[in-house]
Amino acid sequence: MPRTPIRIQSALTLETRRGAFSGKRWMELLAAIGELPSITAAAKRVGLSYKAAWDAVEAMNNLADTPLVVRTVGGRGGGGASLTARGQQLLATFREVEGEHARFVERLNASIATAPQDLKMIGRLSMITSARNQFGGKVTRIVPGAINDEVVLQLSGGEKIVATVTRMSTQQLALRVGGDAVALVKASSVIVGVRGGAAMKLSARNQLPGTIARIVPGAVNTEVVVALAGGNSMAAIVTNTSAREMKLAEGMPAVAIFKASSVILAVSA
Repeated sequence: MPRTPIRIQSALTLETRRGAFSGKRWMELLAAIGELPSITAAAKRVGLSYKAAWDAVEAMNNLADTPLVVRTVGGRGGGGASLTARGQQLLATFREVEGEHARFVERLNASIATAPQDLKMIGRLSMITSARNQFGGKVTRIVPGAINDEVVLQLSGGEKIVATVTRMSTQQLALRVGGDAVALVKASSVIVGVRGGAAMKLSARNQLPGTIARIVPGAVNTEVVVALAGGNSMAAIVTNTSAREMKLAEGMPAVAIFKASSVILAVSA
């Protein structure tokens, strides 16, 4: 077969009703979690840091229809993670189709030997996002406005996220009640609230209660991960000063707060 300047490279991705949520590296992480006694060992096998491994686990659980990984406590390593039955099933399916996928890519490359310019254009159209929080869900309500629409997205765990988007965006994304969508929220847009003195009323439409699952201090800011009641999680970035003054600690009840205008909606092309 003649070689071409451009070749199609494809990472196998699986989908549920809520959209794409896993690539090959995530599948390799699932495999390592299923085989090794600790999340530290699993992360090392696939070349991730401990934090990056947990970030990936939380992202997979957020986007899957049911959790794929659950935390475990106790044991010689002080706890870790294990695959759920759904996670085991998904991994087995991935292995079955991985070989056929590789053969398909080879056949596809053989058929596009004369179209390098088209492939370059397709490559430019690809995009990734830096948003820390990505949630798959289903649109349950759309309230049209003169300029902006209010869109309510229900997550797999039952929580609802409210987004404000332009009417044009609603039309371009073909958003509809019952349709699937992904909500993107930057961690820097999320405020962490804890129970204090007098109750406060806030104008932010999104106020998701949960429990602080993880705190990762940095040089200036601290990442706070709030585990929501339905099994999803929300990451927030707060200053180190705020984290100290609020006495944030793992296991503490907290609320993830963010504006509807801070939510970006996306759909599969």
